[in-house]
Amino acid sequence: KATTGQPPVSRGREKPRFPTKELQGSVDCPNLEFEYRDADSHSAELAELYSYTEEPELSTNRRCFEEDFHAQVQGRRWLELDGAQQKAYVMRLLDGLEVVNRDKRLKVARAILYLAQGVFGDCDNEGDVLHWSRHNSFLLYRLGTFTAFLELLNMEIDNSQACSSALRKPAISLADSTELRVLLSVMYLMVENIRVEQETDPPEWKSCRETFRMELSFPVHTEEPFALLLFTMVTKFCSGHAPHFPMKKVLLLLWKVPGGMSFTLGGFEALQAMKVRKREELGLPPLPEDSIQVMRSMRAASPPTYSIELTDQQQQKRGHRSRRPLVKQDSLDIYNERDPFKNDEAGIDEEENDDVDSGIEGELDLMERDAIIPTMPAQRPPIERVSFPKGLPWAPKVRQKDIEHFLEASRNKFIGFTLGQDTETLIGLPRPIHESVKTLKQHKYVSISDVQIKNEEELEKCPMSLGEEEVQETPCEILYRAMLYNLPQYMIALLKILLAAAPTSKAKTDSINILADVLPEEMPITVLQSMKLGIDVNRHKEIIVKSISALLLLLLKHFKLNHIYQFEYVSQHLVFANCIPLILKFFNQNIMSYITAKNRTSLWRCSGDNNQFCWRNLFSCINLLRILNKLTKWKHSRTMMLVVFKSAPILKRALKVKQAMMQLYVLKLLKIQTKYLGRQWRKSNMKTMSAIYQKVRHRMNDDWAYGNDIDARPWDFQAEECTLRANIEAFNSRRYDRPQDSEFAPVDNCLQSVLGQRLELPEDFHYSYELWLEREVFSQPIRWEELLHYQ
Repeated sequence: KATTGQPPVSRGREKPRFPTKELQGSVDCPNLEFEYRDADSHSAELAELYSYTEEPELSTNRRCFEEDFHAQVQGRRWLELDGAQQKAYVMRLLDGLEVVNRDKRLKVARAILYLAQGVFGDCDNEGDVLHWSRHNSFLLYRLGTFTAFLELLNMEIDNSQACSSALRKPAISLADSTELRVLLSVMYLMVENIRVEQETDPPEWKSCRETFRMELSFPVHTEEPFALLLFTMVTKFCSGHAPHFPMKKVLLLLWKVPGGMSFTLGGFEALQAMKVRKREELGLPPLPEDSIQVMRSMRAASPPTYSIELTDQQQQKRGHRSRRPLVKQDSLDIYNERDPFKNDEAGIDEEENDDVDSGIEGELDLMERDAIIPTMPAQRPPIERVSFPKGLPWAPKVRQKDIEHFLEASRNKFIGFTLGQDTETLIGLPRPIHESVKTLKQHKYVSISDVQIKNEEELEKCPMSLGEEEVQETPCEILYRAMLYNLPQYMIALLKILLAAAPTSKAKTDSINILADVLPEEMPITVLQSMKLGIDVNRHKEIIVKSISALLLLLLKHFKLNHIYQFEYVSQHLVFANCIPLILKFFNQNIMSYITAKNRTSLWRCSGDNNQFCWRNLFSCINLLRILNKLTKWKHSRTMMLVVFKSAPILKRALKVKQAMMQLYVLKLLKIQTKYLGRQWRKSNMKTMSAIYQKVRHRMNDDWAYGNDIDARPWDFQAEECTLRANIEAFNSRRYDRPQDSEFAPVDNCLQSVLGQRLELPEDFHYSYELWLEREVFSQPIRWEELLHYQ
């Protein structure tokens, strides 16, 4: 479209055309029909396993299968064999995996991979390929293929020759990870095909699925869960010892296994059901609403207006005063129909945006070297008049702490003294205070975390009388225990890869190379090949971001449900590794361009994209916003990080995406920091403030819009984080460090038996014994009064 000359005159409900893509995205962005769920469509999730550069290997897999198959079965196709014949052939293939010759073993593995891919050479359409891919995956699992491939994967991970060869190479390509990619592809296809449930599945498939879930959740063939092996691969790759590891496939499999959707730990809807069930077990009242359903029913709001748009609108108003305004008032203006601060709002944004990137870049430059651990485009539908639902979407909530603060302030005002945490005694307080306390108690919400923290405090105070805690052996508990001692390294490694995959990161010589499993052995020569590789690289990075964001979010949610201090331990190490500035750096881009990017692959027909947006990119954005919310909720020190890194203009630009769920999480992040942004910012951003009021849950005593919060004391921020860290360490020490239980063991007070114990002394002890006696015994004065005091 031509963008020169005067902008066209708007007629009726037609929107004006602006001269830049960014502004078109902000004004002309349609409402995105996006359904947030555990994963994309089944075919899209399978397609994301592959890249363009792997396309020739599909025919290689087919050739390896057909050469072996036709040598064994004359004149027949795989689809024509009955169950017993297919089983016998697969058993023969599995025997071929045990040969010593590496090349023969790889050919057999490729033949098995072709079966898992759905014998596409014999199928007529995509539906048949998906059907046979699922059928063969269940068959392979029942015959022990996953266990066999797990043993081969362990061998390849420990293959020091392959690692040293990759380290010596100046440039690593697909050829360096051939065996690993074949093994991981088979395992991923089996996990993905078996986890997907369909109504037409036979009963034996359902029992297979449950068995497989248990096998992945609980260590059966090894001492540790399968997910820990994948985490080890990630840290080994980031440390530089194994640069040839295919990270995209590792991360996809890691996401599907421990965070694994309906597998092992469970997906988002399964989490909601688990939360409801756990509240019943603890005797807590039911949830006031189903958060997933509330968000699905919410409607997106139009984004705040920006300076260039306003200038263009004002020019058009001057030239066409008889016409109606071009941008109609919308849901953001419901509480301020005439907004006198629009121009100021734009000015503030432009002023604040100047230094946004520099602060974030400084933090992340350090992170690329190592983590810092502190000491402590579719057509727009016609605009219609919207009828707003009566009331607010969320039930208001009040914490016990809020009631205590309210009563403390009221008693200080009317009586002159306080009663600590007593919330029952209301003597001497006026009648309106009684009514207020009654209303607050009606909306009091006690979370599972509150109960867990209280139980932990009691266990710390009375370790002997309460006895040992009974810990249920859930998949989540087993995973946390396995990850515990190396968890900081796992979080740092994931964030390093996320930083390298972010579209806003700058290419640096010392950064890790995440393109080892997408770059071909011979670089492209023609322009077309270069363009194709460029699209493939962008898509490769998008899939990595999607995998890491979904994995981190599911881990945080599951650990929080299992025990609050497990969640806090992961959260603190994410914060120490600069996760907050990293996510802000990710959003410091033209977010509409990222969400509407069209980096598709033609290997499988469906890629999960539609005409409006790229599903995986919008999914990634929502996941990252949810992670940021979880890290900063009720944490004032981390909220101040949002303020220090000037996140407000970055987050406001993300409101351009007209998708209700994404906007909700952006508004939540803006709400928690408004009290620190100053009165002028609030005056200049009244549309955003109105959106927060309309869409975000209300906390009855929260003065988020005025900055009078009793908790907002800057001198307490560092102490708050240190106290949290001490509580986490006490929890981990009590529950997982068993040797420290000796502190509560009976003490031997018999002098004869204590002195009679034989102690193994070092060989050179007798050489320095006299010197030790002189320094530690004879030259030290004896303080008899202290000895008498201790008697």
